Amino acid sequence: MRILDSCIGCKMCVPYCPMNAIEVVDKKAVIDLDECVECGTCLKAGVCPTGSLEMEETLPPARQLRKNFSDPWVSHPTTNVPGRGTEEMKTNEVTGRFKRGFCGIAAELGRPGVGTRFYDVEKVAKACAEFGVEFEPLNPVTSIMTDTATGAIDPQYHNEKALSAIVEFICPNEKVTAVLKRIKEVAATLDTVFSLDICCRADEDGTFAMDAYVKEAGIKASINGKTNIGLGRPRAND
Repeated sequence: MRILDSCIGCKMCVPYCPMNAIEVVDKKAVIDLDECVECGTCLKAGVCPTGSLEMEETLPPARQLRKNFSDPWVSHPTTNVPGRGTEEMKTNEVTGRFKRGFCGIAAELGRPGVGTRFYDVEKVAKACAEFGVEFEPLNPVTSIMTDTATGAIDPQYHNEKALSAIVEFICPNEKVTAVLKRIKEVAATLDTVFSLDICCRADEDGTFAMDAYVKEAGIKASINGKTNIGLGRPRAND
């Protein structure tokens, strides 16, 4: 716990914490450090009349990990991209990352507004690794894996929490349905929420192979999909 001694108990900061990690006790704001993800939202809101809120300039590695994944003003050291630090499939799909015969799949844990512990991130990663998927090397979750063949994450980070984290990988088409079904199974064991993304190259007739895989897995696709036509970059090679 962190008690803000100069706090006057106005509670203005409380609703700005996405993790509900701030409460006022005896007219002093108290921050639950186990729930705090170092996102800085409370400070950036600029609502504290006494300037009691502040961010530590130097954090221990575990808490810096939280900040790297949670603060959109901080560039992740492994990717130089702010926040959770991945360019994601909407960017990678126009760089030749996804070839025909493969799908890109991503599970973003913790969003919206719930957060995730990395032991849950590891559960998803390990479940997908069973099928020999190729984890995205420029994704920060991959950077904290001790073994990309198994999806194992460095144990020192298991209980750390972040606003969100994305498990992202490439999967051969013939394994996609099985992977999606496995993700559905492991979802029941998670103490968080996640959104599931899938993308692939359009076939010559304008259809998408992934549509059938999603249906076979018993997943209802959302209508809020994205189509990236690759403006500004060369088309990916077949």
